Amino acid sequence: MKALPLLAALALLPGMAQARQIVWTFDNLDRIGTLRPQVLGHPRVEQTPVGKATVFDGVDDAVYLGRHPLAGARAFTIEALLRPDGGAFEQRWMHLASDDQPGQPAGQTRMLFEIRVVGDAWYLDSFIKGPGYSQVLIDPARLHPIGRWYHVAQTFDGTTYRSYVDGVLEGEAKVTGFTPQGAGNTSIGVRYNRVNFFHGAVRMARFTDRALTPARFRLPRAKR
Repeated sequence: MKALPLLAALALLPGMAQARQIVWTFDNLDRIGTLRPQVLGHPRVEQTPVGKATVFDGVDDAVYLGRHPLAGARAFTIEALLRPDGGAFEQRWMHLASDDQPGQPAGQTRMLFEIRVVGDAWYLDSFIKGPGYSQVLIDPARLHPIGRWYHVAQTFDGTTYRSYVDGVLEGEAKVTGFTPQGAGNTSIGVRYNRVNFFHGAVRMARFTDRALTPARFRLPRAKR
């Protein structure tokens, strides 16, 4: 399954014809969406129950893409299909990095997903940060078994920031002072500065410049 063209993606959102949406499918390492990735280490593409996915070894594998897919968005949804496979406690598997803004410290404006691994389970860490705002959503009590596929999401509607696993709300918080992030780049499988590598697989990510409810999440889920 290749990344959907923009018009086809919009057709999947009834009543949201003005929404901007970008879909990245990690079923190859030559082209993801419209972008040619920079590949670090030796990630591999494998067939999985949810389709072909890119597998990262948690040591030195990563993919970099020359775009911040939510640049300019005042509200947003990030969805992804991933399979955590254990490993180090702290792992960053998606990092949207906005280019540095005048007067701001380098590397501060960003959106990201991390996981925390505890034995044979993991929990989600979602985070947004920029000039005048910073918010983390994390709950160590919400553990999920490793080695399975999950749909994860984070949304922001202009007021409230939320995170979900398999459509179930895991955290929410009010955010004030949010301003749209600027153009930038994305790393998959690692923090943007090449630490905290991810051990697991990523199938797909979808970025929408609206806050979707779980009923409108569109990525498929694996059968348990």
